[in-house]
Amino acid sequence: MTGCCFPVTLDRSRSRRGSSKLCSSKHRRKENYKGPLIVCFGEMMMNLVPTVLPMSLAEAAAYKKFPSGATANVAVGISRLGVSAAFIGKVGNDEFGCMLSDILKQNGVDSSGLLFDDDARTALAFYALKSNGEPEFMFYRNPSADMLLRPQEIDPSLIKKATIFHYGSVSLITEPCRSAHLAAMSVAKVSGCILSYSPNLALPLWPSKEAARQGIMSIWNYADIIKVSVDELRLLIEGDDPYDDKVIMMKLYHYNLKLLVVTEEGRGCRYYTKDFKGWLAGFKVEVVDTTGAGDSFVAGLLSIVAAHNHIYKDEKRLREALDFANACGAVTVTRRGAIPSLPTKDVVLRLLFSRFNS
Repeated sequence: MTGCCFPVTLDRSRSRRGSSKLCSSKHRRKENYKGPLIVCFGEMMMNLVPTVLPMSLAEAAAYKKFPSGATANVAVGISRLGVSAAFIGKVGNDEFGCMLSDILKQNGVDSSGLLFDDDARTALAFYALKSNGEPEFMFYRNPSADMLLRPQEIDPSLIKKATIFHYGSVSLITEPCRSAHLAAMSVAKVSGCILSYSPNLALPLWPSKEAARQGIMSIWNYADIIKVSVDELRLLIEGDDPYDDKVIMMKLYHYNLKLLVVTEEGRGCRYYTKDFKGWLAGFKVEVVDTTGAGDSFVAGLLSIVAAHNHIYKDEKRLREALDFANACGAVTVTRRGAIPSLPTKDVVLRLLFSRFNS
């Protein structure tokens, strides 16, 4: 496939970055990136989590706020690993939006693609873990600012600088953000970027399971790299065995795909390319909070792929990259919150060396 076929127009003359009511709408673009640039597109929100877990949302007496959003997590994770990252999305021109913008900057992420909306609030997500281990979510997006990002508000020049363009599926749920997502993908594909897709299934945000499956699959065949969890896999293959390699290759591996990765939580991950497939064990750590572990895995993987574009043809190097990604996810689950738990490269390497030396 050469290029995307999305009928979109990016008219910068119609863009609106918001007033200076609260947040500064002026972001200085980094012109001198250190090595390859990875641009992440999607949502950024504030998570509110009970101060005591396990605890249901209704029973919680107090909450602690954590910055979050799958693709924003990936951008911060990449930057903490020493690779250049940028984020494209929209938040409200409110206190939480200002805070999230500052977090990107503090973590070295190019936030010039972050927009502020004067008329909609930054998205909020309440998350809890019940005593029976069941996760509980409640979202406030009616609509939130991230849902209102428009195609004409995207700056294509930032995307054109990228080696990898990464995205999820939450931005596909409603318009106008869906059209903005497709427009950004089109620019990335035509510009020769590697397209990286991690759906990050959030069922409470979709009208139904079937709508989620169709929405996620609607852009499946454009990606060069796809990472899914076992739970996402179960939804996408509609009842077939998620551990059957033949089923996965038949239903999910498309002609243009270079790498498909299936994460299995702490157990490890499976990988599939045109030429080989395999499995890698995870790391045994004390789990505190699994939030952001998959995003940390993606950050670790992309941080290496960006510098080794043909890693899909070298199984030894790919396994090393996936081992690094597994270690990133393992470190993240040892602390609470997504962005606060994303590791630096030194921390990840220490965990890797501890395995080799044990």
